[in-house]
Amino acid sequence: MNRSPRGLDLLARMAGLAAGVILLLVIAGCAPPPPALRLEPASFADLPGWADDDHGRALATFLVSCSRMQGGGHDEAWTRLGVDHEVITATCAAAAGVPLGEEGATRRFFEQHFRVALATNNDEAEGLFTGYYEPELHGSERRGGIYQTPIFRPPANLITIDLGSFREDWKGQQLVGLLSGRSVTPVPARSDIERGALSGRDLEMIWVSSAVDAFFLHIQGSGRVIMDDGRVIRLGYAGKNGRPYFPIGRELIRRGAIAEEDMSMQAIRAWLAANPQEAEEVMAKNPSFVFFRQVDGPGPIGAQNVVLTPERSLAVDRAFIPLGVPLWLDTRDPHSGAPLRRLVVAQDTGGAIKGPVRGDLFWGSGAAAGDRAGAMKSPGRYYILLPHEEVHPGKALSAK
Repeated sequence: MNRSPRGLDLLARMAGLAAGVILLLVIAGCAPPPPALRLEPASFADLPGWADDDHGRALATFLVSCSRMQGGGHDEAWTRLGVDHEVITATCAAAAGVPLGEEGATRRFFEQHFRVALATNNDEAEGLFTGYYEPELHGSERRGGIYQTPIFRPPANLITIDLGSFREDWKGQQLVGLLSGRSVTPVPARSDIERGALSGRDLEMIWVSSAVDAFFLHIQGSGRVIMDDGRVIRLGYAGKNGRPYFPIGRELIRRGAIAEEDMSMQAIRAWLAANPQEAEEVMAKNPSFVFFRQVDGPGPIGAQNVVLTPERSLAVDRAFIPLGVPLWLDTRDPHSGAPLRRLVVAQDTGGAIKGPVRGDLFWGSGAAAGDRAGAMKSPGRYYILLPHEEVHPGKALSAK
């Protein structure tokens, strides 16, 4: 049958439209399910290496979290897991009476007061575990000489709006901005701040000797600054500009500057140092910017507002995992590849830590800790320890 060119064109467009609809349906059918925490019942006998851990050190870390939780700092993620604040308070009270120096007593405490469940993302138990640390910088209270990179305190009009209080489907989302009169405006991105968008507001608290060190301070969220007069000042997280975090390692892989299999914090540092002309442009790819405050105490402060414990504090995604919960970590050492198994406590969060099975292990302070943290990119899993009768087998727990 003969068809006019116009008719053929119409049929071709209809066929293209149909193919597009079919493709969208196929893509939708193949799309992975949204992240959801599922808890699969387990026992302490299922925890590899459980008997070999230092349970006293783990209990000491848990008690640090208890000091916050007993004071009324109840994480909403506990509620989603079905754990009442009264249960946590009672568990912490019991923990306070356990002698930390008696290994048998500390181990029995966990076995008697908690139940174990394997945490999975839907049905996938394996996740990614990275490391972070408290870097050391060199700084001065005044700009001059090598000290040219400012560390900012948060603007007085910086506000964070919990969008979940307005709509249920916005739960877990925040809006960060600057309050001006009755209006809220976006906080400038990293590149704009570095070009002077916040200048003239007396927000520069310290000037440091390296823009690269300052960049990694933003990633780690805390650090120690050795001042030019010999003092040591500890900086802690005090807020951010609300812009999305972008890992610059992804940009360096895209450029072919670093091979994906060779990617690490040390590799990024080395490339930035060797390419100072391009370093500023690459770092500006990450629009997220962190503000700091001076803190006192024996160590950096995590998101739970408690001092972090090296090799025992884990940063998690608070949308799924409550701060203060003990977790049995089963992953691998970043250097030797040997099993890395220990009881840790969720005490921190991070911009890149997203998902039900995702963790960032705090290694401590200084260069040695930074070396291990920067090399850590290990697959693994964790088991969650919840007070008795609080594990819901097979229940899916989304971030909403």
